[in-house]
Amino acid sequence: MNKNATLETQVHAPLAARMRPATLDDFIGQQHLLAKGKSLRAAIDQGVPHSLVFWGPPGVGKTTLAKIIASSAHCHFIELSAVMAGVKEIRAAVAEAEDVKLTRNLNTVVFIDEIHRFSKSQQDSLLAPIENGTIILFGATTENPSFELNNALLSRLRVYVLRSLDAEALTNLLKQALHDPQRGLGQRQLSVDDDTLQLIAKAADGDARRCLNILQIAADLAETVDGRETVNPEVINEVLQGHANRFDKGGDIFYDQISALHKSVRGTDPDAALYWFARMLDGGCDPLYIARRVIRMASEDIGNADPRGLELALNAAHAYERLGSPEGELSLAQAVVYLACAPKSNAVYVAYKAAMNDARNSGSLEVPVHLRNAPTKLMKELGHGAEYRYAHDEANAYAAGENYFPEPLKGRHYYFPVERGLEAKIKEKLNFLRKQ
Repeated sequence: MNKNATLETQVHAPLAARMRPATLDDFIGQQHLLAKGKSLRAAIDQGVPHSLVFWGPPGVGKTTLAKIIASSAHCHFIELSAVMAGVKEIRAAVAEAEDVKLTRNLNTVVFIDEIHRFSKSQQDSLLAPIENGTIILFGATTENPSFELNNALLSRLRVYVLRSLDAEALTNLLKQALHDPQRGLGQRQLSVDDDTLQLIAKAADGDARRCLNILQIAADLAETVDGRETVNPEVINEVLQGHANRFDKGGDIFYDQISALHKSVRGTDPDAALYWFARMLDGGCDPLYIARRVIRMASEDIGNADPRGLELALNAAHAYERLGSPEGELSLAQAVVYLACAPKSNAVYVAYKAAMNDARNSGSLEVPVHLRNAPTKLMKELGHGAEYRYAHDEANAYAAGENYFPEPLKGRHYYFPVERGLEAKIKEKLNFLRKQ
């Protein structure tokens, strides 16, 4: 391909592709990894790359950084996508790496985007070429590597966590794109004020690719004001119609957000709980999923300190089923706030786990004879239920000293009510009865 054709292709490439940095000096963000003295920066400066995986959200530079590291170390670079590649493609890459080593004496970096999508067998096929030095593996993933990569592969890689870009970094990126006449939009002399740039940066939600895509679309919709193409907030708002915050159903962000909601309720912070509730709704989470989790919170973290919490959570779920969105979401918000403000107790949750542990690990202990059912004459003759004390016939409807456990577990206690809400009264009652 001739030089003019290459330039023509570059002009028509997406702005995000044209603005991809080629050196560390142009790379934006990730200073927690790339600042002087950091281990990754040292490896780059010394030209000795190692097998690694970049874990982070979309648009933070995982692919770009992989290419920069390979280039700075003068490595041959092979790029694969786990969506399209399989064992056959991996073998071809390994064969290419062997040939490059033999003919050109170069190391090869094999970069695999979305490596979390590889199956166990595909991951296993990478082990030997990494181990014998045929390839240096760079992986990129938006999912937690400890869940998505098998231990054998993970033990051969170093994990680096990349972070979302802040608004200042994204604003600087936008300014570069606006003023660069070769790779960016500099030749068009677009007029974009600082407020509009900040609006784009905020909407990009930490994603450089999304940031540049928004700018490119907005530039195509620019209005002519006083003879100059102008991108104003009205244009940006038009571009952003239907925009939603980052939310990956079933992925790390999804579970991190529901975890934040649950912990905010547990921590008695109704404001933070409402925020995470709203974040999940805004990201497209099924409100009925949230409703189910709220019901769980009512039992796990409020319990008998305020039994009305469970009732309200169930009613909120039923209200949402009746009303749908958006009306029914208010009922869920009501339940979230109530549970966040309610007295907290996990005593039932702890007691249940302790009882389940005994049930699983103590074997098939027999029911004490006095507690057994006696529907037949034979069972009565065998003494089933003979010494049972009917609680309603006892003082305070309590058979003091009666044992309801299998003999080996006699005297076990699982439930320890807290000194909050209704459980304080329950604790007082149980203490009184146990002294009888």
